[in-house]
Amino acid sequence: MARKLYVGGLSFDTTDSELRTFFEQAGNVESASVISDRFSGRSKGFGFVEMATAAEARTAIQELNGKVLDGRTITVDEARPPQQRGGGGPRSGGRPGGGGGGRRW
Repeated sequence: MARKLYVGGLSFDTTDSELRTFFEQAGNVESASVISDRFSGRSKGFGFVEMATAAEARTAIQELNGKVLDGRTITVDEARPPQQRGGGGPRSGGRPGGGGGGRRW
């Protein structure tokens, strides 16, 4: 089992340090971060916690999933690896560019 956990359902007011403190009741926390929108800086309502051992990660899932943090019921599960995203923009693949626009003189 991985040591990195996904935490969903967070309050928009929850901070990294509050998340770390909450998870310390299940074991040693190596890192805790609430994910923020890069433009507004506002929390996206989820985060990641990395526990020191796989056993502590299992304990955190068993003990903290469904608990209330900052007035919100949170979801704790094993984090999945990030998925590859497609390219960005209309010229990243698919149809070739160009074309005249259809108007004839």
